[in-house]
Amino acid sequence: MLESRVKEYYTPLATTEGALVASISRGCKATTESGGITVYVENIGITRGPVFKLKNLSEAMRSEIWIEKNFKNLAKLAESTSSHLKLLKADYKVVGRNLFVRFYFNTGDAMGMNMATIATEVMVKLIEQKTKAKCVSLSGNFCVDKKPSWLNFILGRGKKVWAECLLPKKVVTNVLKVTPEEIIEVVEKKCHLGSMISGSLGYNSHFANIAAAIFAATGQDLAHVVEASLGITSAEVLENGDLYFSIYLPSLIVGTVGGGTHLPAQQEALKIMKVGSVLEYAMVVGAAILAGELSLIASLAEGSLAKAHQRLGRKGQVDKMRKISKRILSS
Repeated sequence: MLESRVKEYYTPLATTEGALVASISRGCKATTESGGITVYVENIGITRGPVFKLKNLSEAMRSEIWIEKNFKNLAKLAESTSSHLKLLKADYKVVGRNLFVRFYFNTGDAMGMNMATIATEVMVKLIEQKTKAKCVSLSGNFCVDKKPSWLNFILGRGKKVWAECLLPKKVVTNVLKVTPEEIIEVVEKKCHLGSMISGSLGYNSHFANIAAAIFAATGQDLAHVVEASLGITSAEVLENGDLYFSIYLPSLIVGTVGGGTHLPAQQEALKIMKVGSVLEYAMVVGAAILAGELSLIASLAEGSLAKAHQRLGRKGQVDKMRKISKRILSS
């Protein structure tokens, strides 16, 4: 577990939505004037989940037991594929005569999906040799990679991130132009109740929006925005009238080495952030998501969302909408 320390960061964003940058900036202003954001990060590990077929339930159960008994040997084999990789644990599910295994890996500062895949492949070969299991697919969707999933929501994947801020009522009123009570109402009605009736896997306003902008700027795998959309926004009005605001991300899949992080522009963006590790990078992402979430909710509470997008959107889009509005009004 890593806790944030007192430090200021720059957060690079790559987006075509002008209002998004302005909104995150406003959220950062409000939280900075309130003493900053506290962030905690836990490394759960990247996962790869193969599926094996067996003759029957009995053989499936025996194969699971064999993997558990020989876990240390499997770990040594997996770790021989990379000096940066550690096998942490495994989860199992037997369905019919199918055995699903979810391996968890610590991959250092790399996002590590390729490392995990290579390590899993060598373990699968040994499992097939020593048991009656036959691997059907190296990924059996028990991972769960790049898909919305309650399993990732509950167990976590990659990094779990918690962020919180305590905002004085005066800051909420002056910077966000609303009251703490109005913030709470939108959180309860939109993020919670609205998500419930729509069957959403995310109880938040727009985590994915902020994550996508940071991911694109810093060379992350953009498909992992799916998992970054999972999460919960929570807020409370304290006895003194101040606002407590918090976000939780159970499945943040990020890295500071490998993949697109080596591209020139993305490498420059990472240097601007001045993060020393992937855990610190995850902290900045969590803080930015909190700031953007807070600002959007305030805009919704104030009723300024449409006006903000009209003012900050592309000129061509704004002109087009004005012409459409005029035609509708004159018809």
